[in-house]
Amino acid sequence: MQTAFTILSKGWNADPNAPEPLARVDGHSLHLTFDLNSYQDDLFEDGDWAEITFSQCSRYRLGPTNDEGWYRGQCRFSKLAPTWGEFYEVTGDLMLNGKDLHWKNLLGDSSAKHFLFYFRDETFECDAADWGMTFHAAPRIDRYAAGREVKS
Repeated sequence: MQTAFTILSKGWNADPNAPEPLARVDGHSLHLTFDLNSYQDDLFEDGDWAEITFSQCSRYRLGPTNDEGWYRGQCRFSKLAPTWGEFYEVTGDLMLNGKDLHWKNLLGDSSAKHFLFYFRDETFECDAADWGMTFHAAPRIDRYAAGREVKS
């Protein structure tokens, strides 16, 4: 089955310069926080941030590839994904054969949805049953109160 991308970041996106993504595990949920793009829309101000909660997350990774690697074709989706810097649900061939992506396993294998978010300096991927999102106004300090997960 051919790889397909459904863009999920409609009307919002991560800060294009320093989104500072953080992943935090809470039971079977994964919380991904990042700074929002205040340049794209007047809806957000500098310092506003978002949290995506992935329910029944079976595995995730937060690490390579950055924007330079994507444009140089070093990412497995470089020639396929419509745009750099967006949040997608990916279906079809995930092109995982022979790839050591350093997943952090939470629940084991499942038939979950596959999510992908390209940030400036890293890529986030996870397999989860579903996702939901909340937007938060600055200050960002609240975001760090829940603790920080070490990046993959």
